[in-house]
Amino acid sequence: MQRGVVRIRRAEGRDAGRLTRLVRSSRAYEGRYASMVEGYRVGPDYIEAHRVFVAVEEIPGDEGPGERVLGFYSLMVEPAELDLMFVSDQAQGYGIGRRLVEHMRGEARRAGIDGVRVVSHPPAEGFYRSVGARPVGTVPANPPAVMWDRPELVFPVVPVVPVVPEVPVVPAVPVVPVADGGAGE
Repeated sequence: MQRGVVRIRRAEGRDAGRLTRLVRSSRAYEGRYASMVEGYRVGPDYIEAHRVFVAVEEIPGDEGPGERVLGFYSLMVEPAELDLMFVSDQAQGYGIGRRLVEHMRGEARRAGIDGVRVVSHPPAEGFYRSVGARPVGTVPANPPAVMWDRPELVFPVVPVVPVVPEVPVVPAVPVVPVADGGAGE
């Protein structure tokens, strides 16, 4: 895959079709996992209601610049959870997922969140662990919607500690009384 400029921006309603196609075409959901994304839809209403961000590669074109969707995530604030995260099959291995996770942590930090839960698709657990998520349990299968147990992890979000400039300490100078040598004494 040739690389152009990659940026992460807030998703818009017009992105719904491309995000839906990315979810439905993911090879991570083939075979026994196919039922999870069959008929799945990321609609404009979902994008407008949640913090959805998309990684795009800017591509030049004869009719002006365009963009290719490389991946996206959705951060829920109440309760704090990474609801969706997908990277296109063609963009995997290029650091897009890591960039999305770091962006998500920044969004969580700005929202005052100290940890983000993720109920992982089983094949994605290794990736989440590799970018700092810590296992906290297992969410049991919930047939017929989900037929397998899923790992539950938490991304710690380190708060930004404001940097306070050091103020040099000036040693106190002892006050020495001066004898008054004036008249009248």
